[in-house]
Amino acid sequence: MNNARLLIVEDDPDISNMLRIYFGSQGYQADVAQRGKDALEKTRAVMPHLIVLDIMLPDIDGYEVCRNLRTNTRTSHIPVIFLTQKDERSDRLQGLELGADDYITKPFDIEELKLRVQNAIARSERESLTDPQSGLPSGRLIEDYLRKIIRKGGWSFLDIQIKNFEVFKDVYGFIAANDILRFTGKLLGEVVDAQNRSDDFVGHAGGSNFVVITSEEAAQTIQRKLKVRFNEESASHYNFMDREQGFILAPGANGETHKEPLMTLAMGVVSPSSHEFSDIREITELAADERRKDSNV
Repeated sequence: MNNARLLIVEDDPDISNMLRIYFGSQGYQADVAQRGKDALEKTRAVMPHLIVLDIMLPDIDGYEVCRNLRTNTRTSHIPVIFLTQKDERSDRLQGLELGADDYITKPFDIEELKLRVQNAIARSERESLTDPQSGLPSGRLIEDYLRKIIRKGGWSFLDIQIKNFEVFKDVYGFIAANDILRFTGKLLGEVVDAQNRSDDFVGHAGGSNFVVITSEEAAQTIQRKLKVRFNEESASHYNFMDREQGFILAPGANGETHKEPLMTLAMGVVSPSSHEFSDIREITELAADERRKDSNV
């Protein structure tokens, strides 16, 4: 996938810089962390599509980093490739038991690593595990999480859509539109984390649609803060004139231009305290109905 985000966790600066430069030349957005705790912080801040993870790190080892990623709802889907000098069978098995997707030993062939990275990202997208733009869980992972909670209580499902996204895309182009999707995914994570909800589920259902699954108590606060911050921070994605006038001029079918509002968020919220659900489709359909009502406000 072009422009995929990689996080390279490697404490040897020669290796980490070489990998960052190499994958950058291949069209990837490559970031580097030299410590395990830094890797976890960077993953929470900007979701990578894949992590290349050294085992021997100066603080916590790669096994502990992988264990943390796999036990956290927000990061459990991210493909991990272990990169290490350890080549004992027991070391490989330990990494794979923790949920690593692949394992390659030093010294390594850079072309082989590139192919393993490409295959892991392609497999994740093919199985509808992650959205190619935001890197957030999508498709099957959203459905699996809904099946896990449907018989439980105390949760809320937020259906979130970027209103006027398609108009923005038509006027500003697909690159700017992809930036909006990545910005929105990051914003959702920041707002959820600010409520000390690091284990809540944040997903990208496709297009300009996102989901958050949180507690009933936190849902209203998250909904309010998302709308406020999106309205404030999405403005930077417009040019000065459009920001000042509060609308954009979009071309119509007959060649004339017409005014279109700036982007906002529309949300629908449902929970088991007000509805009984027998199927996950009922959750998503009812939330979509509530979101459409919000779109018309």
